[in-house]
Amino acid sequence: MLQTEREEWHLLQAHAKSMSREHLFDLFNQSNKRSEALSFRNNDLFIDFSKQRISEETLQLLVDLANASQLQQKIEALFQGESVNRFEQRPALHMALRSPEEARLELNGIDIIGQIHEQLSRMDKLVSQLHSAQWRGHTGRPIRNLVHIGVGGSDLGPLMTNRALCDLKPPTEHDLSVHFVSSMDGSQLSLLLKELEPSETLFVIASKSFSTIDTMANADTALHWLRNGLGAEDRKILQHHFIGISANPEKMTQFGIAADNQLMFWEWVGGRYSLWSCIGFPIAARIGMDNFRQLLAGAHCMDEHFRTTPFLENIPVLLALIGIWNVNFLDIHAHAILPYDGRLASLPAYLEQLEMESNGKHTTIEEHEVSYSTCPIIWGDIGPNAQHAFYQLLHQGTERVMCDFIAPARRYHCEQSGNDELKVQHTLALSNCLAQSRVLAFGDNILKTENQVPAYKRYHGNQPSTTILLDELCPFSLGQLIALYEHKVFVQSVIWNINPFDQWGVELGKVMANETYQALTQSTDRPMMDQSTEAILREIQALQES
Repeated sequence: MLQTEREEWHLLQAHAKSMSREHLFDLFNQSNKRSEALSFRNNDLFIDFSKQRISEETLQLLVDLANASQLQQKIEALFQGESVNRFEQRPALHMALRSPEEARLELNGIDIIGQIHEQLSRMDKLVSQLHSAQWRGHTGRPIRNLVHIGVGGSDLGPLMTNRALCDLKPPTEHDLSVHFVSSMDGSQLSLLLKELEPSETLFVIASKSFSTIDTMANADTALHWLRNGLGAEDRKILQHHFIGISANPEKMTQFGIAADNQLMFWEWVGGRYSLWSCIGFPIAARIGMDNFRQLLAGAHCMDEHFRTTPFLENIPVLLALIGIWNVNFLDIHAHAILPYDGRLASLPAYLEQLEMESNGKHTTIEEHEVSYSTCPIIWGDIGPNAQHAFYQLLHQGTERVMCDFIAPARRYHCEQSGNDELKVQHTLALSNCLAQSRVLAFGDNILKTENQVPAYKRYHGNQPSTTILLDELCPFSLGQLIALYEHKVFVQSVIWNINPFDQWGVELGKVMANETYQALTQSTDRPMMDQSTEAILREIQALQES
């Protein structure tokens, strides 16, 4: 049955007609317990849905739709390792990556929890060598710079996490810097290499297939740079200056990476879910394995909540269903991620990939065209910067946007005296976060002089938002936050009846890029392009030859 044919869908459509006439200001006036009824806590995370354009009736109708979509059964199938990635016939078991060592989960007769913790132990050993200055380059000097080369999920997750946890004191006195490179054009790498010493630099090549053209082009450039800087043979350079992380050990070996320098993950780990695996090596290198395990523990805490909590109290389920309500019933198709903490600057970009690569689909799992909207456009920025950029549109534009405000309640509270100015700045950020969500929700209604304001200064409000408050930004709470959004994506995929674990929309571009590369580099027997591309190719070639 198509989702739009379900009685539950029709009931929500009818309910939306009545709710669309309600203003958030009036909804709050109707109940002095609205915030209490629509706020939830899970360990270090508090979430307030009260500024969403919903009622308790809305939530019950959404849960009825979830039950009709067999959500609970599909959650269990996900955790049990069934082939939920239907088109590639494999499971999606990123939750297993953060399971405790005593857990058990068999896949094809093999205990994968044991395999996971074996790789974590290997990673722990390599991290310990770096932190103790025992990892030496070819010339015997200790490694001081780690350069992580990856793209997509192999880059965004570790990069976002390292920036988010930058306040953590490194667990070693050894001076170790972690850098990230992802751009295909080499601009990041070329600028970085000018600042590094070859004898003190270790490259981490992270690629699920170990054949991604972006990543391998940067890896080749790094190897060439080390050859020139060290004057050593490739075997010794690769032994002392390269680590590989992949699901394809044969490709790592072909590249020349020593077996002891290889870390593994598995085909059932999607790239955008891979930071929990050994792809998280640069996270552990920066914050230490104990803190990395706390990150895993936070995510596991959210996993357990998601798997066992009734839907009307289940934070990832509610976050997802309210998103469904906004997209499919209130016709809101833009979603802004607005963290009020500079350490979370990379979170919007991370969630862009997580959500849009997962749920940006137009066919159901039965391969029928969907007749409803799926993933909204995800975008955002640090809140204080965004206030001076696109908040004008949020407050007075013609587009309706749903927003997630994200902030830690505490920061600098454990610092020594003398940091009062920083505490004031954190309080200022929190004040702006709460103020902006108020204005988006209530508009002119919060002004005593609303009727005296000219039209061009009016704020209509009624823009829905969710506020997510972390007790403080630490590995455990960050793990909770990331897992919260992962499970949200899965729930929405169930309601939309799509596969969130493949990304065929990425593949054709890769094929066409290889074909176009041939057209750019070959003078004979090259593939012909369309007339627009041919004209641009002629311009490029003329400029390169001049």
